[in-house]
Amino acid sequence: MNTVQASPYPYPLPPRDSGERVALVIIDMQRDFVEPGGFGAALGNKVEHLQKIVPTVSKLLKTFRELGLPVIHTREGHRPDLSDCPPAKRRRGDSTLRIGDPGPMGRILVSGEPGNDIVPELRPEAGELVIDKPGKGAFYATTLQERLKELRITHLVFTGVTTEVCVQTSMREANDRGYDCLLVEDGTESYFPEFKQATVRMIQSQGGIVGWVTTADRLTDALRNTYG
Repeated sequence: MNTVQASPYPYPLPPRDSGERVALVIIDMQRDFVEPGGFGAALGNKVEHLQKIVPTVSKLLKTFRELGLPVIHTREGHRPDLSDCPPAKRRRGDSTLRIGDPGPMGRILVSGEPGNDIVPELRPEAGELVIDKPGKGAFYATTLQERLKELRITHLVFTGVTTEVCVQTSMREANDRGYDCLLVEDGTESYFPEFKQATVRMIQSQGGIVGWVTTADRLTDALRNTYG
């Protein structure tokens, strides 16, 4: 079995003909979070922290596509009537813009609005799974678990934003459901570098209690050796 050089120990990739599959998960690389003028910037965050991972995630996305491996994109957003947005969530934060309010790129975090879309560099292609989620985790109130079973996916590679919120929440949900989870350290980011660092340590602590951590280059090399 081929492995990815990772921490706290090598991450196993499922053999090509094993009946198991590995998929790339790109969490919430949406305009509202990543681009200037979006919801993230309205909260006072420095979106350039998130923008710097776009080239890395783009290269990984290209690799998965070239090798014919599954890709999953997620978007955090709500119905236009906000019926799936708990009032407590909408009230959170001390911002002049809240979920559902008009913003520079349409209504904030509302499905179908320009700001809710994925950044152009990572736009999904036909056939790639797109999960619209109303919460932080990719499994809550979505069909992700059912779709993963249909696709025979057992291993999940996580990228996207933000490391300590939606990425970590989704990894923990996946870990509880029995998936082998790998975080690409240079393919995820936070508005707060110290939060990312702490999350990476948590994920790989105690023998990989939530999963493994690697870099994009190490993962790409292992993928090409295994499936190329």
